[in-house]
Amino acid sequence: MTDMRAIGFTQNLPITNENSFLEFFEPQPTPAGHDLLVKIIATSVNPVDTAVRRGTQTTLPQPKVLGFDAYGTVEAVGDAVSLFQPGDRVWYAGSFKRPGTDSEYHLVDERIVGNAPKSLSAAEMAAMPLTSLTAWEALFEQMPLAPDQPKENAGKTILIINGAGGVGSMATQLAHLAGLTVIATASRPETIAWTREHGADAVVNHREDLVPQVQALGYPTVDYILELSNLNQHWSEIVSLIAPSGHIVSITGSDSPIDLRALKQKRATFAWEWMYTKSFFGTPDMISQHVILNRVADLVDAGDLRTTLTKTLTPINAANLRAAHELVESNRMIGKVVLTNED
Repeated sequence: MTDMRAIGFTQNLPITNENSFLEFFEPQPTPAGHDLLVKIIATSVNPVDTAVRRGTQTTLPQPKVLGFDAYGTVEAVGDAVSLFQPGDRVWYAGSFKRPGTDSEYHLVDERIVGNAPKSLSAAEMAAMPLTSLTAWEALFEQMPLAPDQPKENAGKTILIINGAGGVGSMATQLAHLAGLTVIATASRPETIAWTREHGADAVVNHREDLVPQVQALGYPTVDYILELSNLNQHWSEIVSLIAPSGHIVSITGSDSPIDLRALKQKRATFAWEWMYTKSFFGTPDMISQHVILNRVADLVDAGDLRTTLTKTLTPINAANLRAAHELVESNRMIGKVVLTNED
């Protein structure tokens, strides 16, 4: 059996500790069923990676391999695969239940994999799948918005809290393409500029009360709110700003219970978005992620969507993975950091 190199962790150590990530060898997996065996060319680090590592309370008996975003080539396929064949260039965001992409080769279900764009570099592609899927599902599945009806969506407003984050950077672009008026939040000059460049019509400061700022723009309420940072902190502002029969989607969870009764008078709808739900539970609509990633690839190749890559580290090794995690943990990162084996 052929071995492959992987990078993992066994305990939650400070990211500056050289043992926080370890390189090791394990058997190269064999695809079966709907699985693809993908040779990893590039992978990114998302907040979920740092959250899993930092949330590990015990020493693990075997290294845990993180990594979700991936760009690579199909090496082999399982006997039920129908969407891809060896040699195909693919991108995807993986599953929360399986080993990650910080490895030479990776198994992934074809139904959550898309055909890679033709116009981007490996690093530019690996920055996009997780955030694109999250933003797409939040806007066009959890909210009753159509991605291809800009005239129908014209005049509708959306507030995106944390517009400069990874998901926010994709959501501002997608909402803008869908015809909405996009109000995004940012607080630093560089993040304000980034958010405007990625499709925000107006920017408000999430370090100050959002209600008077949004209303000063001429919007007493907004039709949609996408919450991407600290739901508890912004809940009262969300309740005040959402329009009657409006829709709210959150990806962050809450440290303490939120008062959903506060939405009753407005008959507003609240929903969670977790990009991993479909693969975690094997839902009947899991293949929708294949469709979404292909749609996003088409938008990228048409020049309608931009990558959010801002930092590239080469090659994929433990030292660069530690550096990437440190950047994400700083909470000052704009855009995405990607590790790649391609020069």
